[in-house]
Amino acid sequence: MQVSFDFTDKIVVITGGATGIGRATAVEFAKAGAAVVVGDIDDRAAETVQIITEAGGTAEFVRTDVTDDASVQNLVDVAVEKHGTIDIAFNNAGVLPPTAPLHEQTVEDWHRTMGVDATGVFLAMRHQIPVMLKAGGGSIVNTASVAGVTADPGMTPYVAAKHAVVGMSKGAALDYATEGIRINVLAPGLIRTPMTERWLDDPEIAPRVLADSPIGRAAEPEEVAATVLYLSSDMAGAVTGSVYRVDGGRTAH
Repeated sequence: MQVSFDFTDKIVVITGGATGIGRATAVEFAKAGAAVVVGDIDDRAAETVQIITEAGGTAEFVRTDVTDDASVQNLVDVAVEKHGTIDIAFNNAGVLPPTAPLHEQTVEDWHRTMGVDATGVFLAMRHQIPVMLKAGGGSIVNTASVAGVTADPGMTPYVAAKHAVVGMSKGAALDYATEGIRINVLAPGLIRTPMTERWLDDPEIAPRVLADSPIGRAAEPEEVAATVLYLSSDMAGAVTGSVYRVDGGRTAH
């Protein structure tokens, strides 16, 4: 069954919107009538905006380093100055560390992964929530990973960061449940994005990672985007503090 969403006049802020899940979600929100503000350190976010505007949608790119508090504050400020408020936030920026056992991970890799994947979500919510409180409500969806509810070898910094996102989302959901702000978290499985292509294009690694996929393939970013739109819509009702595993159209609550 095809579900259609209407986000006319809604203002959506997306971090990590340059490629992959973030780009697909930005495009889908714009198709549904939302004005989208994309924050990313990757200048390919300008291509995301171009895709949207050439299709008749409304979007803009604000270069943002999610590890920097002032940069995240600027993203939120620009969205509010331009559109008056923020109705929906999708905090999706993320990186992968090199695949290696813990003792071979560098301190720099640890701090970079925790900074983008965990601290970036904290800073985003820290600045988005006051805007939503002033508006009387809103919806936040944070991207974790299946690594946020389980673990994979050679990825300890990533596993730690994504567990932090799950816990952070649950805690914040309790903080604001009575304030009209829904906060949920996605735990995507294997999704085909520029970040995962190094695995999917490796003839030795691909069979192993695909064997762990319940649908037997890598999911597409658009399939995850549909779940983000659902959680951000009125259809989600009062759902908050929930973790959703997404694997190619398969969503487990």
